[in-house]
Amino acid sequence: MPFPLSNNIDLPLIDLDATSQAELVRRGSLTAADLLDAATARYQALNPIVNAVAIFNPDKASQRPHRNSSGTVFEGVPTILKDLLAYPGLPASFGSRLLAGYVPAAGSPYTDAIDAAGLAVVGKSTTSEFGLLGTTESMVTGQTRNPWDLSRSTGGSSGGAAAAVASGMFPVAHASDGGGSIRGPASLCGVFGFKPGRGKTRSTGMPDDAPLSALLSDHCLSRTVRDSATWLRVTEKEGTANPLADAAELAANSPGSLRIGWFERDCFGDLPDPDVRIALSATVELCEALGHRLMQIDGPRLNRAGSGGAILDLMAVTTAHITGMVAPNLTASQSEQSLEPYTRWLVERGRGIAPSRIGEAMQTMAAVGHDFTKFLNGFDVLLSLTIPFTAFPLGEFAPGTDNEVLRLHFERSAAFTAPASMAGYPAMSVPLHVSESGLPIGSHFVAREGQEALLFRLAFQLEAAAPWLPRLQELSRRLTWPKS
Repeated sequence: MPFPLSNNIDLPLIDLDATSQAELVRRGSLTAADLLDAATARYQALNPIVNAVAIFNPDKASQRPHRNSSGTVFEGVPTILKDLLAYPGLPASFGSRLLAGYVPAAGSPYTDAIDAAGLAVVGKSTTSEFGLLGTTESMVTGQTRNPWDLSRSTGGSSGGAAAAVASGMFPVAHASDGGGSIRGPASLCGVFGFKPGRGKTRSTGMPDDAPLSALLSDHCLSRTVRDSATWLRVTEKEGTANPLADAAELAANSPGSLRIGWFERDCFGDLPDPDVRIALSATVELCEALGHRLMQIDGPRLNRAGSGGAILDLMAVTTAHITGMVAPNLTASQSEQSLEPYTRWLVERGRGIAPSRIGEAMQTMAAVGHDFTKFLNGFDVLLSLTIPFTAFPLGEFAPGTDNEVLRLHFERSAAFTAPASMAGYPAMSVPLHVSESGLPIGSHFVAREGQEALLFRLAFQLEAAAPWLPRLQELSRRLTWPKS
């Protein structure tokens, strides 16, 4: 087999999720070094195909002592962090040529929790520059390719994490989500993507008063629901009001008969592509077969100029702030001219926004969240598609494309996912379907604040009824052992 293991264990680790890999280490069947060697072999075989890893440094993981690693839930499991999250000793370019060579000295309470869970951080996943585009294509790392069709995009901005997990390179990988950057790539790459509610997890070091902090959530992309639930449990903010139960307990606890409101049109009133609408109908039928009570509703609506403009302005101000922070530390060879055209456009826009406009944008966001709450009245969960299309060809929305085209693509990509972000509610993309052309389609579920456990119980039920792991295992085999 291509990934040799010690102790003569004849087991293809590429088939196993993080929970199962950690269990092998805890039982003494394998060592953490075995897992690291196997992940290195998978990286060497798969990353040239999908280009999902920006930085790979297994020596860093093997040298870093894991705090209380014996018996931890993810003991010795290799993983990667999105290249927007600082981790001590690993470069953090934020997908940008501007920050090439920057190595943070410290991490954050969030990365401390990852270490304490026993995870072995071996590198960084690719992302769009500063996470701004709805595709993972950048001028610093190139195109990240969708494992299901290498000519197509993974979406953005957690596309590197999604491709790494879908291909089997890593069983689980860190990701982050502002308007849909976990859930969109999860849908396009056929993996499970969960966005925790606002304030649910430990700090990543971003100031609470940063313009986009209310939108951002950090979590992971995974092949199984239990890995995602466990990741959230170990990264939860200490003292949280509703601590998440153990994954096994969540899996054993039925969600009951839920009242689910479902809708076809996105937040701007537009219909998704026909092939994904078919998948939504199939999800409705599946939920009904599981005993849930489904009702079609008119979904949340946003004003393009108002809500869309507010998000754009907050993105612009945040991008301008980041570049302003790093400017004093730039070397003579570094310049803002090395930023991608879309990023430079946002920086210029952000520098021209008055402070009063930032306050107005924040108020607009809060109003959207308040309005979104109304759509959950009478329902436990809302259901829609995750993203209104399947994976699109690489290059269509690459850096250098007209700025307005890129903005509109981002807007359309987030048209189902952004309202939950604005409300601060937990949400998830569940990979229940594949199109006739063989491309994954995710179903999007949203619950009220503090209802992460309810979503996970539903996710476990859906996973049991319509398992997707066999599809991913077959995909990994296809990529690793292509037919001659």
